Parts: sequence; structure tokens; C-alpha cells
Amino acid sequence: MQEGGFQTRKSMIHYPNLETVLMVEEFIRANSGTYKKKALWEALPKKMIYQTFCVIIDYLLYSGKIAMDKEEKIAWIWNPELVRKYLNKPELSR
Repeated sequence: MQEGGFQTRKSMIHYPNLETVLMVEEFIRANSGTYKKKALWEALPKKMIYQTFCVIIDYLLYSGKIAMDKEEKIAWIWNPELVRKYLNKPELSR
């Protein structure tokens, strides 16, 4: 079962810890646009349960940090510097 794009607590076997999430984020940033989901999981520097990896990918998609192109390759899209730049423009504020 899924709730809002995330697996429900009852169906989870293992939740990722912060270190694991950060490792996946860093790997995606360094290899943006190179891997599809399963190939990315196989290429990670540390092995993890695929279900745990899927939870991390769901979170990164939901939070807008990554996206998948038409070939389903995963790319890092989060750019906080650019967001700050646009937030500081008075003509773009409400």
C-alpha cells in the first residue's frame, strides 16, 4: 500500500537512515543523468535492500531533488542557489 507516494509504515521492512539518504543523494549528484533506477542501485558504493533504496528515491522525487527523463534516467535537479536568487528578486514576490 502507498500513501501520498510513500510506502505505509506497515509495509516497510527497513527505513533508511540519514547517512544512507545522503550517500544516495551524493551519488546521484555526481552521476546525474547516467543511470536508470535499478542500475543506479547496483552502482551505489554501499549495498542496501532494494526496498530501502526505493523509499529514498520516492522521497527525492517527492521533494523535487531528482527527476526522471523520458528514458527513465535519474537526474539531480535541486538547485538551492538558484532558488535563493529568484526569491530575492522583488519583481517576483507577491
